[in-house]
Amino acid sequence: MRTAFTVGLALAACLDGQVSAQNIYSCVDGKGRTITADRPIIECIDRTQRELTHTGTIRRELGPSLTAQERAAQDEKDKLAAEARAREAEDKRRDRALLLRYPNRAVHDQERSTALSQVDEVIKASSKRTVELAEQRKAINAELEFYVKDPSKAPPALKRRIEENDNSAAVQKRFIADQNLEKQRINQRFDEELVKLRQLWALAGRAPADAPGASKTASKN
Repeated sequence: MRTAFTVGLALAACLDGQVSAQNIYSCVDGKGRTITADRPIIECIDRTQRELTHTGTIRRELGPSLTAQERAAQDEKDKLAAEARAREAEDKRRDRALLLRYPNRAVHDQERSTALSQVDEVIKASSKRTVELAEQRKAINAELEFYVKDPSKAPPALKRRIEENDNSAAVQKRFIADQNLEKQRINQRFDEELVKLRQLWALAGRAPADAPGASKTASKN
């Protein structure tokens, strides 16, 4: 009998705990009436409802339900906010990577110099090829002197050599122009990075002075 009585007390306490733990919803409807219920209140779907704990404290507030148009607008607003947060996080990641790659001005200047030197080597090779083509053209012109009175009588092989030489020279000229544009792009990229890096170095407490001669090196290239 004592065992049954003990089990009964435990069951009653359990049920009482479940009831007391249940939250309550409360709101004031459009007619000014205060309504309470154990679930969200349909009469207050267009206004704020309070969810209360069993002790009467406010657990949270539920905003009014949105129309389809309002929900779409809210979803778009949430999407834009998420995209902005993602961009901000990506910007911070890039800033950390940039600061790690270039801890000071000297390292940044050295990488700029290396990048420009690589392009200069390519231009040097192309310029050498341009000189070779010019020498070849001199030899072709010497042969062409035999047909100066009537160039149409020049043999097909000689005409092909002239055409190939002209085409190759034009290719080298365009290539060198492209490489000079590439140098401009490199300098622009490093200049933009330097503006950002100065801010990052200052925030990191590094803020080093410009390396001696750095500006002169960049301007020469």
